[in-house]
Amino acid sequence: MLAMEYRGPYRVRVRHKAEPEIEHPFDAIVQVTRSCICGSDLHLYHGLVPDTRVGSTFGHEFVGRVVEVGSGVQRLKVGDRVLVPFNIACGACYFCRRELFGNCHATNPEATAVGGIFGYSHTAGGYDGGQAEYVRVPLADVGPTLIPDGVSEDDAVLLTDALPTGYQAAEMGDIDEGDTVVVFGAGPIGIFAARSSWLMGAGRVIVVDHVEERLAFVARYGPAEVVDFRRVGDMAEHLKKMTDGLGADVCIDAVGCEAAGSALQRLTGVKLKMQAGSATVLHWAINSVRKGGRVSVVGVYGPTFNAVPIGNAVNKGLTLRMNQASVKRHLPRLIEHIQAGHLRPSEVITHRLPLEEVADAYHLFSSKLDGCIKTVLIPPGAR
Repeated sequence: MLAMEYRGPYRVRVRHKAEPEIEHPFDAIVQVTRSCICGSDLHLYHGLVPDTRVGSTFGHEFVGRVVEVGSGVQRLKVGDRVLVPFNIACGACYFCRRELFGNCHATNPEATAVGGIFGYSHTAGGYDGGQAEYVRVPLADVGPTLIPDGVSEDDAVLLTDALPTGYQAAEMGDIDEGDTVVVFGAGPIGIFAARSSWLMGAGRVIVVDHVEERLAFVARYGPAEVVDFRRVGDMAEHLKKMTDGLGADVCIDAVGCEAAGSALQRLTGVKLKMQAGSATVLHWAINSVRKGGRVSVVGVYGPTFNAVPIGNAVNKGLTLRMNQASVKRHLPRLIEHIQAGHLRPSEVITHRLPLEEVADAYHLFSSKLDGCIKTVLIPPGAR
């Protein structure tokens, strides 16, 4: 089969690999019909995630058709169209029983931090991902969800990570009716966090970024007020001026470890790797939210040290919440929103490329060329 292969930082290619096989009675094999490149994949691509091994296949956002099931699988059958959450979860451990599927304790040898994730380094279990023609899906009775009639594959593939993550970002902000919400980052997850904030009762939504096409998009799709941080001196001061001197009720970090905006943070966190990524947005969020406010973090950071102003958070009495999204928990509600016409996640897709052009697709998405917001890879068998 054709599959994306990682060859080192900024080096990916498509090559022929052996098709996956059933390795456990609860496995399924899925023929991929859509696979996204996620902003989180760029952290792998740029060499910022520990234990990302040469030869790995990325891709934790994919949908497809079941072509084989193990002897123990009961909820799926050959021919089913499925969306596959990026969390690989057992459904039975302490955390899964509490619907913390992103923290499953049984699917990752490094589970003191995170559960298993498709195509996201050996730090997240070492599973191959879905930027390929076929993928092995472990514990297939737990994660994969049937794509309902009337829901397109383009909408469904955004339900595997980006939309649930943006939705959970807003949920963790514990938004009260009329609250002012500031979202840092106008990538797909930030866009969905802005849209979801309205669904949860926000009275005002502000999005901060520096990519003009993305700011223009979220201004329409959010809808949201937008701030280009290149035109701002002190971010906290600017946002407080926009909020009667108090600060936002909720700040959402939808950027993570590669944030621009501070030369020092980029130097220490991205270039020299003295900390686990640039913590610029964490500083902005903690300093821009009002006293007693809430900070929600869904941006990806490494498992080691970050320079964060925790003293400011303590003295301001902030609530900080963060986690990998528990996709399966959100799917019923989000599917309802799509079917009711409240959300059409596929509107963020700007580029559809053949899987064979994966190297160009990563360059396009990483460099934000041609107004790229979200890229979808389409394998040969789905065209």
